[in-house]
Amino acid sequence: MTEISATTRTMPPAVERFVLQWGDMGGQWGVNRSVAQIHALLYLAERPLTAEDIAETLGIARSNVSNSLRELQGWKLIRRVPVLGDRRDHFEAETDLWEMATRIAQGRKEREIDPAAAALRACRTDADKDPRVSDIARKRLAAMDEFVTSLTRWHDQMLGVPAPKLMALVRMGAKVASLVGFGRGKPAAEKDSG
Repeated sequence: MTEISATTRTMPPAVERFVLQWGDMGGQWGVNRSVAQIHALLYLAERPLTAEDIAETLGIARSNVSNSLRELQGWKLIRRVPVLGDRRDHFEAETDLWEMATRIAQGRKEREIDPAAAALRACRTDADKDPRVSDIARKRLAAMDEFVTSLTRWHDQMLGVPAPKLMALVRMGAKVASLVGFGRGKPAAEKDSG
């Protein structure tokens, strides 16, 4: 039985398509397809679902569902919720898009950027102590370290901005670029000379 035929029994076509597409995108982002599909299903679900509901709807092994649910809980993208009269675990997804995006960004930063930044700082420290490392290599390591530090600081500052204000900033888009002297991604000087 294919993935598509397993899901068509219980999901409307639009929901099925979203679940399958989200699973494909997850694979491109380095997330297991099942994890992404479960997240998509829970995001669109009208009510909390049990692991059994998820396994049956998606045609995924129950053990795979359990592991995927643990991973999604680790990312804080879903939560276990009690349902009156049912002793089974039920799960629902975070549906606030800004909160979801913030949690994903924070999780990726902690898992990917922070270790890379720590390794970069260690390389820079080692390079500064080693006379065999060229000045060019030292300068480039320093530039990369400062760049990563600046982006990390900016990320941390953005986490403190209330979601409505951040959304207003995003919607302003080109107006913000114009305000700081850029138009359509080019510095004003380039735009005038080109």
